[in-house]
Amino acid sequence: MTVAARSWDRLNLLGKALVVVVPLLVVLTFGAILAAILVLPIVVNAAAANLPIVRFFIAVTAILLVTIPTAFIVGYLELKVLAFMQTRIGPDRTSPFGTLQAVFHGFKMLIKEDFLPTRADAVVFTWAPVVVFLASIMTFLVVPFAPGLYGQDMNIGLLYVFAVGGLTVVGLLMGGWSSFNKYSLLGGLRSAAQMVSYEIPLTLSVVGLILLAGSMSLVTLVEHQSGSFLDWYVWQQPLGALIFAVAATAEANRAPFDLTEADSEIVAGFATEYSGMRFGFFYFAEYVNVFIISALFVTFFLGGWTAPFDWPWPLSGDIDPGQLGIGLLLAALVIPLIGTLLFAAPFAVSRRRMPLWQALLIGFALFNVVAVATIFLWAFVAFEWVVGLFWFMGKTYTLVFIFIWLRGTLPRVRIDQLMGFAWKWLLPVALINLFVTAAALVVAGR
Repeated sequence: MTVAARSWDRLNLLGKALVVVVPLLVVLTFGAILAAILVLPIVVNAAAANLPIVRFFIAVTAILLVTIPTAFIVGYLELKVLAFMQTRIGPDRTSPFGTLQAVFHGFKMLIKEDFLPTRADAVVFTWAPVVVFLASIMTFLVVPFAPGLYGQDMNIGLLYVFAVGGLTVVGLLMGGWSSFNKYSLLGGLRSAAQMVSYEIPLTLSVVGLILLAGSMSLVTLVEHQSGSFLDWYVWQQPLGALIFAVAATAEANRAPFDLTEADSEIVAGFATEYSGMRFGFFYFAEYVNVFIISALFVTFFLGGWTAPFDWPWPLSGDIDPGQLGIGLLLAALVIPLIGTLLFAAPFAVSRRRMPLWQALLIGFALFNVVAVATIFLWAFVAFEWVVGLFWFMGKTYTLVFIFIWLRGTLPRVRIDQLMGFAWKWLLPVALINLFVTAAALVVAGR
């Protein structure tokens, strides 16, 4: 046995870990410094010369990172709101208040068997959920969340939204046809009929906004509604807002228009034969669609990121932590320690039987809550985009709640009622709204 082998055997587990990790960290540190000196300037110069491309890739990455958490949040809200409406507790075991229940639903799909039915078209069957999911998340690219916080400000943003949203019907048809199941085929055909029917009044409902704003850019639409809630387009286009809400609900296959997967009639419709993560893509796409439709309604009719009253208030702040210099580093080291001790002191004094480590743990948690709230308040006052994002998300999730409320309240309609309502009522009313808007603008001389 060599000297190195004997030395290695004499080391405990921590020593062996240090022997392996320390040289690795040295090599990584050396590589990082070398990359910063040689590679980083080249990358920075290349990025500066191609800012539009860099912005596009950053936007796409951010959208992909935001999509899944959005689906989890909407899914959790649906579980809790429906439980509240039905006088139940809802999920409360997986974490505090069951907040991770939707996350574990996603993990459950990952471990489920991904089954391919006999005689199914494997290629089309696999790509159908991908098409539906991409059709949902691609809409995020033009949604303006706050001033300057959007992927791309297209001058044909409205046209892009409806063009991309129409791809959903292609994915559902692919899934229904490729499953080689009569219930799936019926669900796919229902989705095609439903979406084609409601796509027309949905598109016509926002043409009045184009006439009012003179642009199809979503950012321009929001900017034209700045001021107060009286400037929102919902007051100038109340009929258009109602038509958009009904037609968008049908487009998203949400109750009471969830005829494409009506379990009491066609088992699960287009998704009957899907399992595992292929079903998971459909599952995520549905909840992402709920958020997107709510966000689009907020953008079109509820002022987008604008506040419902004149903003900002007289109170404003322009605080630059960078001005503190080395004091910022000292504050970051000292303030958490002092804050933890201050918040832990009442628990340690009032409850003498409580171990000190528990009091410190509670104090640390309370300090972090206060620190996060303070940082958010500073950002809210100092940055315009934080204010805009706050109002946008508040309005959007209010509409998400209404979507869930509708699911727990209204029964599913029949397919003939669904189709008749679109062609006999929504389409004529949408045309009337368009003609009235155009006539009013002509009379007003605009």
